[in-house]
Amino acid sequence: MYMCILNNLMWFWLAVMVACVIVEAVTVFSLTTVWGAISALVMIFVSRTRLPFLWQIILFLVMTILLIVFTRPFAIKKFGIGSVKTNVDSMLGQEVILVKKISAFEKGEAKAKNGVVWTAKSSDDSEIKAGSVCIIVGIEGNTLCVRKK
Repeated sequence: MYMCILNNLMWFWLAVMVACVIVEAVTVFSLTTVWGAISALVMIFVSRTRLPFLWQIILFLVMTILLIVFTRPFAIKKFGIGSVKTNVDSMLGQEVILVKKISAFEKGEAKAKNGVVWTAKSSDDSEIKAGSVCIIVGIEGNTLCVRKK
């Protein structure tokens, strides 16, 4: 098996590249193995030289690590990967009115300015009476975290 790889290094690096691309596609673009795919592409051309296989592996690992360290943060920032912005984020700081009271052991309901009624809980686990005006300080799933104004 080892001799088969040594005799077909170009195909070995092509297989590594394809495997890295498949793993990247399956992991929903986390931008980790794509750098290994880029390194493997370079290694296809390096494999045509007389560089020993051990040095090719070391070069592949070094290139992959350098690409991850120096280009991944830029790519994540550029493509906005990992930060899902929704319109709900714009609700932070807005005022709502409580339709149903919030107690320490029960969530209430709050009506936003756009008329949508949300499940609400107190950010400090205090009781807030119905009809109170509150400020949205956080959002957990589909529940507003509010504090009394």
